[in-house]
Amino acid sequence: MIARRYASALAGVAVERREEREVLTEIEYWGSLIDSHTQLKEVFANPTIPYEQKRSVLEELISRTRVRDTTAGFLRVLLRNQRLSELKEVSQRFSLILDERAGVVAASVTTARPVPEDVKTNLRNTLESTTGQTVRLSFNIDQEIIGGLVARIGSTIFDGSVQSQLERLAAGLAGR
Repeated sequence: MIARRYASALAGVAVERREEREVLTEIEYWGSLIDSHTQLKEVFANPTIPYEQKRSVLEELISRTRVRDTTAGFLRVLLRNQRLSELKEVSQRFSLILDERAGVVAASVTTARPVPEDVKTNLRNTLESTTGQTVRLSFNIDQEIIGGLVARIGSTIFDGSVQSQLERLAAGLAGR
């Protein structure tokens, strides 16, 4: 809930300044940076470390990474409100909000093996005609589904996996 509020506020500013994709890239980078450095995450999350020390660390990192003013200002707001350690979640929400505003829906596709580019294109076209929206696909591999695919768009799941078909067949044979 908190992440959504911050992400929504950032989206408003970034869209107004027409730098939403650039800010998204920077925020994602910063979210990964903080998340992957345990000590850095601990410094920003620890309430016993004085604010001025945290601000000093943040300002040094901002100067080294040379981010946009929008991103730098947002990072300062998160620090002031003791939310910088939650940047990864804010970043994910920010991406979703930008997609919503652009009419893009994210779809996650799981297959047993890597999918050729022409199949990806056909799948994207099919999902776009089904949803009536632009679709951004991400692909995952899970050998347990045996074959076929499972596509997830929001809370809707299209399950065409061999594993699922076998489970339905077994349930039918068992008389369930």
